[in-house]
Amino acid sequence: MSRPWLRWMPAAAVPAVIAAGVLAGSIPVWAGDPLPEKTPAQILALLGAHETKSFSGTLEQTSELGLPELPAAGATSGPASAGGAAGGAASIVELLTSQHTARVFMDGPAKVRIQVVDRLAERDIIRRDSDLWFYTSKDNSAAHLTLPAMARDLPLSQPQTPAYPTPAYPTPEALANRLLAALDSSTEVTVGPDVEVAGRTAYNLVLEPRTQGTLVGRAAIAVDGQTGLPLRVSVTARGQAQPAFQSGFTSLSLGVPEDSLFSFVPPPGATVKEVQLPPIPHRQVTPDNVPGDAVPRGVPATPGDKAAKPSVTGSGWETVISIQAAEAGQGSLLSGSLLKDPLLAQAAVVVPGGRLLSTALVNVLFTDDGRIFVGMVPPERLQAAATAVAP
Repeated sequence: MSRPWLRWMPAAAVPAVIAAGVLAGSIPVWAGDPLPEKTPAQILALLGAHETKSFSGTLEQTSELGLPELPAAGATSGPASAGGAAGGAASIVELLTSQHTARVFMDGPAKVRIQVVDRLAERDIIRRDSDLWFYTSKDNSAAHLTLPAMARDLPLSQPQTPAYPTPAYPTPEALANRLLAALDSSTEVTVGPDVEVAGRTAYNLVLEPRTQGTLVGRAAIAVDGQTGLPLRVSVTARGQAQPAFQSGFTSLSLGVPEDSLFSFVPPPGATVKEVQLPPIPHRQVTPDNVPGDAVPRGVPATPGDKAAKPSVTGSGWETVISIQAAEAGQGSLLSGSLLKDPLLAQAAVVVPGGRLLSTALVNVLFTDDGRIFVGMVPPERLQAAATAVAP
């Protein structure tokens, strides 16, 4: 069964805002087995049609984005509504600025466990049906929320409204969905030599922008030759030889994990916070009031989400997204709270008309008049957009 690719915008290309969710296969293929030749279109079809649902594996994520490295001790495990806006931003950026290892278990869309292993602590995200837990061993604290009935059958990779937070971890499946949604005439798609990932032979699907006006040089998706599961995604900045960001499996076992892994009981002495979701009124969702596929059809939308609809200039890899900081939401990576972290504030340099947070793949411009411009483009492109778009 094929699935529609999620619509993609450069702001979402920052792996921080990519939501967690991986599907896996059930038929083994061993490294060294030759793969039959396929065209890019055939590999895209293989990737889009994979239906496997259960697996356990280890993911490794590496980042060379040029951001200051934040200590894992400063991160929180809960959603922004539980840990505060500044803490949520710090947690996201900490995830992006160093190497991380995560153990991931999945049994269908509503049973998922992600264990992010830090040097001195472990952070767990556990979902069983409508129960969602966040736990960190560093301070023995947990946050719990109950998903609404309409969300119980949605996979964690499904886009959600801001009031329904879901765990964020840059998995190959989520990254591949975002990248492939951008495919158009501005992207050259080729097939590189086969690669080996987690002991499995994979096709190497290469996406390369045809424009010089983007920071991205190329992206590569390792697609399992038997199941179509994305095993690894690498994004390389223009002019660089090594990936600026990569997330991939180092081990993978296909099959159903132990059911007990998806049950969570807070350890003795743990501090537990119950997160209350605000009431969300139902209303008709139409193409006119939803940016892209940000809210699935039939899902209630947040009050004011129409007002927070971003403005888009440019197209393809040169797209620039602009939004008012006040409308980005206090838990958003793009909110002004991001600059309240001392290390990040130091990284955001003063430029004419505002401050610039620059990484190898994405630039973010915070203007003095309260606007935010984001794009996988050079800083001057953001400044030109800020000048052209009236406050």
